[in-house]
Amino acid sequence: MTYQDKTAVLLVNVGTPDSPSVNHVRSYLFQFLNDRRVIDLPLIPQKLLVNGIIVPFRAPKSAKLYRELWTPEGSPLIILSRTLQRRLQYALGEDHVVFLAMRYAKPNLKEVLETIREKGFRKLVVVPLFPHYASSTTGTVVQRIMELIGKWYVIPEVRFVGQFYDHPDFIEAFAEKARQYDLEAYDHILFSYHGLPNSQVNKTHPGIDARSCNCAEEFPEHGKMCYRATCYQTTRLIAEKLGLEKNRYSTAFQSRLDNNWLEPFSDEVIIAKAKAGAKRILVLAPAFVTDCLETTHEIGVEYQHIFEEHGGEKIQLVESLNGDKSWVELLKKLITG
Repeated sequence: MTYQDKTAVLLVNVGTPDSPSVNHVRSYLFQFLNDRRVIDLPLIPQKLLVNGIIVPFRAPKSAKLYRELWTPEGSPLIILSRTLQRRLQYALGEDHVVFLAMRYAKPNLKEVLETIREKGFRKLVVVPLFPHYASSTTGTVVQRIMELIGKWYVIPEVRFVGQFYDHPDFIEAFAEKARQYDLEAYDHILFSYHGLPNSQVNKTHPGIDARSCNCAEEFPEHGKMCYRATCYQTTRLIAEKLGLEKNRYSTAFQSRLDNNWLEPFSDEVIIAKAKAGAKRILVLAPAFVTDCLETTHEIGVEYQHIFEEHGGEKIQLVESLNGDKSWVELLKKLITG
């Protein structure tokens, strides 16, 4: 069987620095934050903000955090992603060849696509590893791949796997991860999602301000491509699977750059819960299918410190899907279905 008879499968995540050195972190942040879909300010203000303020000041701080997270084998995100790649390859069999790339840094997306082109695959299935659509995640992956493939002389049949935030198997997979813990032993269960600027969310439904939308209570008709609405829907579906009463859980958003991002903010919710007497909080992060800096360190370490400072005792992170069998089987369905 030649490569032309097989389907190439391309898994794509955001990325990670090549090493925890300040230079590599600076390079990664430069690529990431200069993406017009990530920070969509007018060009000159964006360049001044990113290259004059954010990258120079953030790179040394982020490098320190990455050093705490790094392993002798390298970046945890890459290690876990490679494991997923191998297990998915085994599940799909010889009719498919699974590749891994990152939108920023390595494995380099352009180089991986060039390998796919050289081998002559006639079909390509792209899987952006983001359960919920956002212009700064799925959107930038799709745009970049279309830009690159559009220059090829022979363009194969290409299919992009879309958001899967409400897929029954995705919901069950995260619920099963949570069931590994005694839910009754926790005072509160927090669903923490990566934040986005309100302005980006509002662009998915012009004329409707996310801050006044009722998607925290029910899924609105205009919310099908709205990151905020789909995150709340994921929370409701997982909570229902777990049999949680409404007063037992909440939804919040982490990793903000400023206060004009989606609220409530996860760190502020944790502080409020601690001040109200909560001692143990279980945190799920369903926007992340692979554990990374934002889960392992931000939630597992930084939020633990914040919680303790305000009277709490234990923040327990529910690990992500990583290379779990249920996650591999879901990806197989999404790719072959």
